[in-house]
Amino acid sequence: MNETDLLKLFEKTNALLNGHFELRSGLHSDRFFQCALLLQYPRIAAQVCEALVQKIHTTLGKLEIDTVIAPALGGISVGHEVARTLGTRFIFAEKDADGALMMRRFKIEKGERFLVAEDVITRGGRVQETIDIVEAHGGAVQALGVLVNRSGGKAEFDYPLVSLLDIEPVTWEPAECPLCKKGEPLVHPGS
Repeated sequence: MNETDLLKLFEKTNALLNGHFELRSGLHSDRFFQCALLLQYPRIAAQVCEALVQKIHTTLGKLEIDTVIAPALGGISVGHEVARTLGTRFIFAEKDADGALMMRRFKIEKGERFLVAEDVITRGGRVQETIDIVEAHGGAVQALGVLVNRSGGKAEFDYPLVSLLDIEPVTWEPAECPLCKKGEPLVHPGS
């Protein structure tokens, strides 16, 4: 699956939105990828996640992965489908009362090898939190797989990152946002 095919799927499922959005990163943008709208269709979710796994194998070779982990909430569907494709276990990190990620339901074994999966990254904060959780529990991150990397190459990690779609949409700090200056309503679409 190439980037053009993936964008067509996002448009077909109304998962690529245009407007005035506040991203989880705090930045503002005129485009938003609502991956949940794409992933609500199990066959499409399977198709894009299988393509992600294929791209990971093509880019990095066959990795030894014991478990796929994803940050809740956006990464859960992606992580589950990637793990199904790989034939591995899947777990997720979830938010505590303050919104930070934590390991609540699952156990990480020392030396367990992980692929971190996510739907969309802009700055990569939730992915980094997930990496930190794996490392703090003695696990070993092998690579990161995301559907959409909208960081324009700015999100950097200590591990290889593979994404199906690499874009750099226009984003602004809130104080510099021209859509705010025009008085356009700001939408908080969620992550």
